This record gives sequence, structure tokens and C-alpha cells, in this order.
Amino acid sequence: MNKCRVVDRVTMHLRLAPAAGLLILVALISMTSTAQTGDYTAPRTVDGKADLQGMWTNNTITPLERPTQFANKAFLSEQEQQEMEREVAQRSALADLPSDPNRPPPTKGQIDLEDSYNNFWFDDGTTVAIYNGERRTSLIVDPANGRIPAFTEAAQQRLAAAAQARSQAPFKGPESRPLAERCLLSFGSSSGPPMLPILYNNHYQIVQSPGYVMILVEMVHDARIIRIDADPLPAVHAPWLGDSIGHWEGDTLVVETRNFNSLQSYRGASENLVVSERFTRVAADTVNYSVTLNDPTTFVAPWTAEIPMKSTEDRLYEYACHEGNYALPGVLAGARVEERETGAAP
Repeated sequence: MNKCRVVDRVTMHLRLAPAAGLLILVALISMTSTAQTGDYTAPRTVDGKADLQGMWTNNTITPLERPTQFANKAFLSEQEQQEMEREVAQRSALADLPSDPNRPPPTKGQIDLEDSYNNFWFDDGTTVAIYNGERRTSLIVDPANGRIPAFTEAAQQRLAAAAQARSQAPFKGPESRPLAERCLLSFGSSSGPPMLPILYNNHYQIVQSPGYVMILVEMVHDARIIRIDADPLPAVHAPWLGDSIGHWEGDTLVVETRNFNSLQSYRGASENLVVSERFTRVAADTVNYSVTLNDPTTFVAPWTAEIPMKSTEDRLYEYACHEGNYALPGVLAGARVEERETGAAP
């Protein structure tokens, strides 16, 4: 699958720097990233609302779910933060070394991202997520264990049936392939909601006007349109990113999204999924993003993640997913060849 043609990123410059320089820059970023104060007053838009506009990135080395080694430990010490960022910088510096042109090609079934991408393309962060001054071990803060709640029994049965149906004809046609492979939506819920960091393309441009907030997503070509104090769309309308309706609670933009397209299912969620988001600008360079997912027919409990979005001077480039993307015709053509060779019905 053709990936984006995106360059000119601060994080990429960090990775391309020598290892020693990387360590110094990571330390500087760690020192400045804690500069969030409780007495900050956000600038205003022309209609008097808190100004969230600008270019933001949510990339971080903090995982969505808490690693098992941290158990119920929600926060890192400053020393643990620095050690974690140092390890990431060292791994990144090693990954930036030139590839061996004589290495053998990967074998069928081998899963190794390094065989697919150079480290240059990754944008999964260099720093720990710091939210309200707390160095987080996971982006999920509720439940307290930092893990996504278990599936309900009904959800397990539903997802098993769906997986069985997909396995019957995984290469039947374009509609049988994943949405990301078809360049319709990003993988991993980058566009959201929930808006979660992934391997790359974690930039968002927020634009406000009276009655609307637009979030242009770097991944694929998605533009979220949040309608302020609006009525829900008719049930027959099921946008890819759901129906997002917002309102202001003081300086916090609160957004509730329902009615997702039935072909979109984040982590197996059903049509009953409700995603609640809160955007609060807490510093000149930081928007606190909180998101709660509630789907009692899928998860045994709601769950919440908190993610700092940091301002960036980077520009947003076109993703250009369709152009030069030969993956889809390639896999379908391969399936037709295999059918002819085995005599299987198409």
C-alpha cells in the first residue's frame, strides 16, 4: 500500500541527527514539555470562543494501553521518563543507520516493519505523554489499570461470527478488503473519534468558524466537521467519522459523536458506540484532549484516554493514498491467479 509523501517534520529531524545530538534534544524537549500552568487563558476567536486553531500533533512514545510491567502504576518519575526517552532515541539512532543493500528479502509471512519502511517515515513520537504535569505510563486513564475493558459475551460472539464470514472470501472484491487498504479511512483510528496516535501522520489542523469546528487530519484525507449546538443528522445519514455535535463548556469544546457508518468499527464497537471528547487549550503550545468510549453492547465498561496535543510549525502535506497504490489491484489479481491454479470457485 502506498504510504504518504510527507517530510519536513521536527521529529524526523530529530531522528536524522547524530545520536549524541538526539539525546540532548530529547532532554530539552522533556524540560519544556512540562510547562503547563493552571492560570493560562486561551486566546479568543472572533465569536469569543477559546481559540483551538493551529497545527497540532499527538505523537508520543506513551502507549494507549499500560504495559504489563507498570501494573497499576499510572505515572513515571522524572528519571524514568528520561530513561525511556533515552532508550527510544538510541533505538531511533540505530534504525537511522544505512540499510544493508545485500540483505536478503523478507520471507512470506515475515512480519517486520523494518522490512517495509525506513525509520525516516515513522512519526510515533520521541517523548512521554505529559498531561496536566503528570508523566503517564498509558494514555488510558480509566479503568485504573490503563487497559481497554474486556468484550461482553455478546460482542465476542458477534466478532467471532464476523471474522468467520470474512475468512470465507477475504479477496472476493474491493469491498472485502479493509477500509485503510482501500484508502477510505486511516488505520488505528487516527482520524477518530477517538483521535489516537499511530505510526505516522499524527498531525491535525484545527479551524474554527461560528457554528463549526473543522479538524483536518493528516492521515488519508479526512476532514472532521463538528457542528456546534446542532440537531443530530437523520438516522439514514451515517458518515464515516460519525455525526459529531459540539458545545462549549467554558473554554472546553465538548463533542459527542454517534451514528457511525456500519462499515467502520473501532475495536469491534457496535452501532451503539458513543464517543465523548473534550478539547481544552491549557498552554500556548498544548491542547488537552480527553476521549471516552461508551458501548455497553461491546465493552463491559466505558473507558477514557487523555492525550496532550502539542503545537508544531510543521506543514500539512497531501497524503495521496490512492495515487500509485497498486496494493488493491495486486492482491485481487493474485487471488484470481490462485483460483485458476487451484480450480477454486472465484
